[in-house]
Amino acid sequence: MRSKMRDSRAWAAYAVIAMYGIVAVTSARAQATFSWATIGNPGNAADTATGYGSIDYTYQISKYDVTNSQYVQFLNAVDPTGANSLGLYTTGETSNAVEGVAFNSAAADDSKYSVETGKGNQPVVFVSWDDAARFVNWLSNGQGSGGTESGVYDMTQTTPTRATNSTYFIPTENEWYKAAYYDPTLNGGTGGYWTYATRSNTLPGADAPPGGSNSANYYGASGYAVTQSTTTDPNQDYLTDAGAYSSSTSYYGTFDETGDVFQWNETVLDGSRRGIRGGSWNDEYWLDLSSAETDASEYLIPDGSDGYTGFRVAMVPEPVSGVMLLTMGVMALMHRRPREMIVRGIPANTV
Repeated sequence: MRSKMRDSRAWAAYAVIAMYGIVAVTSARAQATFSWATIGNPGNAADTATGYGSIDYTYQISKYDVTNSQYVQFLNAVDPTGANSLGLYTTGETSNAVEGVAFNSAAADDSKYSVETGKGNQPVVFVSWDDAARFVNWLSNGQGSGGTESGVYDMTQTTPTRATNSTYFIPTENEWYKAAYYDPTLNGGTGGYWTYATRSNTLPGADAPPGGSNSANYYGASGYAVTQSTTTDPNQDYLTDAGAYSSSTSYYGTFDETGDVFQWNETVLDGSRRGIRGGSWNDEYWLDLSSAETDASEYLIPDGSDGYTGFRVAMVPEPVSGVMLLTMGVMALMHRRPREMIVRGIPANTV
């Protein structure tokens, strides 16, 4: 009796799932995953000092910059033969000590790209805005063999714009700014902005990680944060792991929005150029690290890349559909407790 009843409930659930075509298929390739910070308090006022930061909706932004490991997953998925026809990998990166992605033409397809030893959790650099947009398209299209040329950004456009109702995207200037500097508890609970993304109005210390509660990776009074030296070594890696300054976060829990690498944003400036914010490991200009930079920090051509710039992604989660709710309900029937059967007069030991 027990076996038959279990079978009938299982087949009912499978029938509903099959009807709507939502049977989960496990991919053989590992998926790039993210830790998200939820940016709430919609309708907040803009920073009166700069005019940035007002957002009228709740969204999420990755707590960390996109890492070398995540970008390697992307490269091997969309460029398994290493043809690099989209220019997603910058030739000559291996001549720079801060790069973290290696290419081996002799490796098997699907594994031409790999992470440099010990650099898996460092932010990926030598990525253009166009590279970041294609990465986001890939996320939006389900990863795996998902496409890179459309989904969120139409890469056939001269200046691609975000598609309506996109789940993933590169944050705008305002989205990035709010996540970095806004704190709804300031000014007696009416909200306000910190000068730095470490919940401080005082310049962070350029300390070696993990630092304190107000530390960042940039070029400070003692030189480079990693080495605490003013001497430049071309063989030295000056990047830190994403989140290495574990006590220095924004109000919403994002890491490294002040220092380590600049980060692309979606805002178009000076024609077709894209904004960057956050400062970098080589930055001697404290203003770049702060919210006070009123010209949207700096901007670069969208197909340009360097060893100082990476990116993070943002998203607005899709609502749970009615079909999914129905499926969840059917699946719950499969795990009803025996006491529910007793109510209908069926002894528990027969279920």
